[in-house]
Amino acid sequence: MADQKLGFCTTADGVRICYATVGEGPPLVKAPNWLSHLEFEWQSPIWSHWWEELSANHTVIRFDQRGSGLSDWNVEDLSFDAWVSDLEAVVESLQLECFILLGISQGGPVAIEFTARHPEMVEKLLLYGAYARGNLKRGQISVEEHQARLTLVRHGWGRDDPTYRQMFTSGFMPEATAEQAGWFNELQLVSTSPENAARVQETTATIDVLHRLPEITAPTLVLHALGDRRVPFEQGRQLSSLIPGAKLVGLDSNNHLLIESEPAWKTCRAAVREFLGTGPAADARSEAEAPIAAPDGLTPREVEVLRLIANGKSNQDIATELVISFNTVTNHVKNILGKTGCANRTEAAAYAIPRGLT
Repeated sequence: MADQKLGFCTTADGVRICYATVGEGPPLVKAPNWLSHLEFEWQSPIWSHWWEELSANHTVIRFDQRGSGLSDWNVEDLSFDAWVSDLEAVVESLQLECFILLGISQGGPVAIEFTARHPEMVEKLLLYGAYARGNLKRGQISVEEHQARLTLVRHGWGRDDPTYRQMFTSGFMPEATAEQAGWFNELQLVSTSPENAARVQETTATIDVLHRLPEITAPTLVLHALGDRRVPFEQGRQLSSLIPGAKLVGLDSNNHLLIESEPAWKTCRAAVREFLGTGPAADARSEAEAPIAAPDGLTPREVEVLRLIANGKSNQDIATELVISFNTVTNHVKNILGKTGCANRTEAAAYAIPRGLT
């Protein structure tokens, strides 16, 4: 992988933002998300496979959001609008007119808001592990738990002892190796200050771009781990159901951040290649295990319904697409769960993915 090139731009309120470019080809811009450090993460076991894959056919542009990484840390404004403005400043500085926009985790709502504001600039929208509403806004945690987390961040984030930061690491990547977890613990320490970490969490908890989703006109791919503990899979399903024409691909993983060695990364990479037009999905699937045939007990129609479940479709969506009644779909779903031994739709989707039914 080629070396990245660093540069700086200045926002309207005087904050210096550091950005990095690597690769050649059409521009692909990554919206800012928390826990980034352009130099520290460059050759990391958590992020490097993303940048190597994307920069093979595109000029990839990443940047550290204000308050973190190589951008200015001492800033007054750490609001959601400021993060969107940082993205606008980088795009303007590089004189980009049209590009692919990638939003990972917290970067997802930033990318959604930018796309709604500047539809003419976003050729395609790629969302991974993203959400429309922060965890407090969507009711995932209580106000009391939220405040307790902020207190722990302010008092435990900057310590040499990584015990507190390991709590976050376990949520982001429960299946990480000791080496990978240790690296992520260190990223948290070097990426920002304890006070900025708490302020960022305050902002992300109340993000709400739900009303923006129907306004998105760019072709959109939503990728989300089925067992994501940080941002539940239902958040990805919500994005795909409200963004017109969006496609959802569930990933058989419990990690919020995919690790290169897990099979779900190959599924993710295949879907991204197909979406970006850099290679068919079969390219990556051939490197993984061959798809397993559906069990003999599933009828062709049940296989079709299972495929749509894995792609995030509701029973009503399936009924409309297959031109059958809602009750018929309900019966098919019941039969599928019984034959596959799955307890619910999420397990059924996880069952379908390694069998090539997405």
